[in-house]
Amino acid sequence: MKNSKILYQHGTLALLVPGLLTGTTTMGDLLAHGDTGIGTGEGLDGELIILDGVPYQIDSYGNANVLKDDFIMPFANSHFADYTEIGTISNANPADFEKVALEGKPNSNTFFSVLVKGTFSYMKTRAVVKSTRPFATLAETAKNQSIFEKENVKGTMLSYYSPALFHGAAVAGFHNHFLADDHLFGGHTLDFKITEGTVSIQQFDTLEQHLPVDDKEFMGHDFSKDDIAKVIAEAE
Repeated sequence: MKNSKILYQHGTLALLVPGLLTGTTTMGDLLAHGDTGIGTGEGLDGELIILDGVPYQIDSYGNANVLKDDFIMPFANSHFADYTEIGTISNANPADFEKVALEGKPNSNTFFSVLVKGTFSYMKTRAVVKSTRPFATLAETAKNQSIFEKENVKGTMLSYYSPALFHGAAVAGFHNHFLADDHLFGGHTLDFKITEGTVSIQQFDTLEQHLPVDDKEFMGHDFSKDDIAKVIAEAE
């Protein structure tokens, strides 16, 4: 039976900081744990968004590619969608969106996901250019990215909220990816303005954290030497 209360995550954002960008799980394995999700490919190969069981990669050229089960990733998460619609939102910037998603609370101590489906008067996204071995750090790799901007685009923004306590495992706060309805635009969201959309939320009571224990680089790395919080905040 599919448990919609579990957020499954392979890898951590922290392991990307020193450049541990080797793919250590497959899309096939990730989809066994959910039909909805986000992530990135080996070498930060584009930005991933999974909707209705279909995994898309927005690459550094802006193309939305449907991925096969053998696509490999260092970091990704997924869950089985069971959203509850909470209302509509209009003429909203990121701060407005976060206020609605948090339902008036200044913070949340639980993981949850938010879907916004509708029209965006402005959407700014990015996708990182795939790097090759030897991999550079996250900060260096993220400098080589493509920025995309579009006005009046219809689509879906998929967001995950992580409590501040888990910063490093994930991004504390909101982590948003976007895919246009026509599949011609998307990526990791940097800024947006919602003209009008429906907002749906799904809360999780369990984080299933899967680590790449068979990867020697990960197992042997000393993360105490990395300024994880600062690098993630700057890269995201």
